[in-house]
Amino acid sequence: MEKVINLASDNTAGVAPKILSSLTEAANISSMPYGEDPYTEKLQLVANEIFEREVLIYPVATGSAANALALATVSPPYGQVFCHAQSHIEEDECAAPEFYIGGGKLSLLEGENAKFSATNLRERLENHSPAPAVHRAKPAVVSITQATELGTIYTVDEISAISEVCRSNNLPLHMDGARLANAIVSTDLKIADCTWRAGVDILSLGATKNGAFAAEAVVFFDASKAADFEFRRKRGGHLFSKLRFLSSQLVPYLEKNYWIDLAENSNCRAFELAEGLGKIKSVTLLAEVQTNMIFLQMPTKLNNILKKKNCLFYSWGEKDGMICARFVTSFNTTKQEVARVLSIIQSAESATKSKN
Repeated sequence: MEKVINLASDNTAGVAPKILSSLTEAANISSMPYGEDPYTEKLQLVANEIFEREVLIYPVATGSAANALALATVSPPYGQVFCHAQSHIEEDECAAPEFYIGGGKLSLLEGENAKFSATNLRERLENHSPAPAVHRAKPAVVSITQATELGTIYTVDEISAISEVCRSNNLPLHMDGARLANAIVSTDLKIADCTWRAGVDILSLGATKNGAFAAEAVVFFDASKAADFEFRRKRGGHLFSKLRFLSSQLVPYLEKNYWIDLAENSNCRAFELAEGLGKIKSVTLLAEVQTNMIFLQMPTKLNNILKKKNCLFYSWGEKDGMICARFVTSFNTTKQEVARVLSIIQSAESATKSKN
């Protein structure tokens, strides 16, 4: 049987070597619990260095927990969270933000390529009923996703413009950065430029999709915004007694730009795959490939051939012999794997032509 090539998600990939080594080291020591360990202490120093300022960083185990806890910290139970209709907090987190907030409401914005604009946000904030404010949920926080669920990127100018609307309405700006490393590789900017310098107040910093076992972090750029986060994290079951096992993943991840190196591989493989797919007549790319996600439409027969050849990916929406699919490359996707996928498609294309 041919080796499986798994393009379903970057969550399917294994663990990056330096992270595995660090976790093994952490497993072989005895250390104080609940963050009073050398890895968690070092993580704070590393975070201050890469963000070029003092921040507060809190490790958690999942991206859903990072997003939900971050939003709950700045929203009352009667608060509104403004986000895109295709955001992860809307489509893929089982109402965790609303649950952690204690009854909050997501207010959904539209916009092309899974992004909303400052204009979209301003119009929504200004368009409300003439009834007294107490009759509706109170605007509490704005959340953007970088990179988006379509793999597209908010530019620094777009983030800054959204931030200006937030400031004028006294709202904090949260960024879901589950794939922030992939976005940074594509923009070739520093993380500070893409976050707090552009007006982001709170960041959910992802690592799991980019080489970690299971480690994310919530980063506050303004200590006053952190408020009761530590209590919420504990109450929500995300204060690990052996917190070093999260921190020991994040320290090597962030040190010496390792996270950028990992994301660079996944982006490069996606660009190579997209370039090859673009030359195949029966395949249509559905969106510009800016990070490590490719959305495409192809014949259902081709979809079936790929899966029979142990190429795994998500597909949906079959109609008139065509189907939509998503390919996601990872930190350890190889050139050989990309070449094999393209070879299978090209062979299938040639076979179809010869029959006709």
